[in-house]
Amino acid sequence: MTKPVPNARTIVTADGVPIDAAHLPGASDLGIVLAHGFTQNWQRPSVWKVANRLNRFGGVITFDFRGHGRSGGMSTVGDKEIRDVDVAVGYARELGYDKIATVGFSMGASVVLRHAALVGNVDAVVSISSPGRWFYRGTRPMRLVHFAVENKVGRLVTRSLLKTRISSGKWDPVPLAPDDAAGQIAPIPLLVVHGDKDEFFPVEHAQRIYKAAREPRELWIIPGFGHAERGAEPALLDRVGRWIRHATDLDSAAAPGTSSSADLTEIAVPGVIAASPNAAA
Repeated sequence: MTKPVPNARTIVTADGVPIDAAHLPGASDLGIVLAHGFTQNWQRPSVWKVANRLNRFGGVITFDFRGHGRSGGMSTVGDKEIRDVDVAVGYARELGYDKIATVGFSMGASVVLRHAALVGNVDAVVSISSPGRWFYRGTRPMRLVHFAVENKVGRLVTRSLLKTRISSGKWDPVPLAPDDAAGQIAPIPLLVVHGDKDEFFPVEHAQRIYKAAREPRELWIIPGFGHAERGAEPALLDRVGRWIRHATDLDSAAAPGTSSSADLTEIAVPGVIAASPNAAA
């Protein structure tokens, strides 16, 4: 049987921003809403790779955040973007998917955490490479991000080279922080994934989110994994896909975090898993 052809369309947020979205059809039991990182868009090879890999586990709706790619508006770097996730979730519901999971990378991860806390209406949440708190400048990549966001020249360069339009206004009020959001997500299942080689945010950010969250929750620290979509290997994405299907009661098989000790190694924080991205599941 021929696989359905992916298609793109424009959906519109509650505040009137046109959002460019692509739908990769899948079985009707699960829709996965994929939220990309800062300066990315769904047509970037790394994002499209993730979307296609997760499509093995359900239908996928991937989209451009406001100010990114072919979407309208201006990026608020994680604030109003919860409206972008919300309209994508609504689109997934409209398409007829029974269960909806949100999967976010970096900035997108902070947004799906906030969306789950403030709006809900999803069945599982996966945060990959998220900051644990706002205004972090402890790494050189994050200092460059702050320059791009806070400086007029930085915003111009970002718009010209990375096709990302950033609002010049400051947050007012400061949005709910990712770790605080994590504390409000239960009883929605939450998976926090982070690499021990993340060049933007040290693993303490993931541990901060995990410790703030309530059950059901799980944390994987992935040896050798860097940051967000570019570092996500197929084996890790497959493990995430299996976790989603288990967390949404669509698959009775053991979740990745309960695999044998030959596949996973427990580390210091109870409930935290250090998983090789190439481990068999």
